[in-house]
Amino acid sequence: MIVVEDLHKHFGGFHAVDGASITIAEGSITGLIGPNGAGKTTLFNVIAGRLKPTSGRVFMAGEDITGLTPHELFHKGLLRTFQIAHEFGSMTVRENLMMVPSGQAGETLWNTWFGRGRISAEERRLREKADEVLDFLTISHLADQKAANISGGQKKLLELGRTMMVDARIVFLDEVGAGVNRTLLNTIGDAIVRLNKERGYTFCVIEHDMDFIARLCDPVIVMAEGKVLAEGTVEQVKNDERVIEAYLGTGLKNKVKEEHAHG
Repeated sequence: MIVVEDLHKHFGGFHAVDGASITIAEGSITGLIGPNGAGKTTLFNVIAGRLKPTSGRVFMAGEDITGLTPHELFHKGLLRTFQIAHEFGSMTVRENLMMVPSGQAGETLWNTWFGRGRISAEERRLREKADEVLDFLTISHLADQKAANISGGQKKLLELGRTMMVDARIVFLDEVGAGVNRTLLNTIGDAIVRLNKERGYTFCVIEHDMDFIARLCDPVIVMAEGKVLAEGTVEQVKNDERVIEAYLGTGLKNKVKEEHAHG
């Protein structure tokens, strides 16, 4: 689904992404992990069109999408969520979903004057679709709540729901578990698995919660200092010496080894 070839993103002299190459297989839930500052979110932002790469290429289903805008990628079915949810707080949860599809009849002045019937029919369809999404995510009870008033975890579910209002092919989830309680995180995980298995969504997930990664993701890609460090199953990367060093640092790693050796 996604192939990234030798991607670089520099901010002045700082190399946030430094020659990363990854492949995200269609139909997979791929995890992307690494210590803070590893370049994970910058890589997401380049793939999703929010940042232009310094060099390197990004392909989606064989098509070169390098440098396309988020709007253009949205129409190709590539979407991303954010570590901090971007809801429209003054609108209801249902309205947040209904506004996602582009090209709605009510967006043109002509239709607001002469196409009221068409607009009404479209709004009914969108409302039905939004209610189906809310039911799928088990948050129908929040439909008429202002989005600003729901919890952080519920906002993450709402962001996931937005991807269901269009024909998403691949969704990039940036720290979906940040600030979310365990019960809601399990609900989010259930929704991701169902979307993957029942609707064929491909996911790439940045997350620090390794239990969440272990439950959902195969393979897992590890980044450190802007580069891809390792790739494999959760168990394989957890036991990789390079990964342990990247997370713990050489000094702490040696201390752990010494403590283990002394029983």
